[in-house]
Amino acid sequence: MTRHLAFDGLCNFRDLGGYPTADGRSTRWGRLYRSDALGKLSSPADLDRFRALGIGTVIDLRYPWEIERRGRVPELDGTAYHNLSIEHRPYDQAEIDPELDPWRYLADRFAEVAEDGVVEIREVLELIAAADRPVVFHCASGKDRTGLVAALVLTLAGVGEDDVAADFALTELATPRLVADWHAANPGRTLRWPGFGRAPEEVIRLVLADLSRAHGSVHGYVTGKLGIDERLVDELRARLLTA
Repeated sequence: MTRHLAFDGLCNFRDLGGYPTADGRSTRWGRLYRSDALGKLSSPADLDRFRALGIGTVIDLRYPWEIERRGRVPELDGTAYHNLSIEHRPYDQAEIDPELDPWRYLADRFAEVAEDGVVEIREVLELIAAADRPVVFHCASGKDRTGLVAALVLTLAGVGEDDVAADFALTELATPRLVADWHAANPGRTLRWPGFGRAPEEVIRLVLADLSRAHGSVHGYVTGKLGIDERLVDELRARLLTA
């Protein structure tokens, strides 16, 4: 099976299948995808590739103003679209102070999202658990907001931290394209932060450690802070895991 799916307009579309779990199963291929902004699906060939995946639910994690500026996934018959902006405190990554510890800084922003976006993150997990067709979730680059949701879902499914971190870091393959896209969209601006577009494992490991420290575990965060019951966790696992 193929983890990275090639599109002309997208650079970070991935299948979350094939990761082993603690109980000896694995995440199902073709069930859950993560991506950069689907508004870039503009060519007929890209739309045909997307339709062929049979996706029934698109979850857009961006702010409404991002969607207004950059567009959303084209309306497709049989595909439901949900905008759930999980981040509530916007910041400009291009302007991050180069003198800061970059990975600690990003992990702190993830912690803000985990605390601020309780209602939206809960709904994201509910949508994934209830879906009877494949789901894709995305933000702008498919890196941070998308990376947090992927880490939560994979951890709930029983995937180990090493594989969760490795999945997060696969965005590093898209970093050159993300940087090039930023320059194309921001002529005349200087990219101050040298870590722009990066997604090293250290970031998500810090995030998972922070959640465990604050809530006992990712499971504790989901059942406590988000208020999701065990039945929904079981439904999510049933949807995503092999028999």
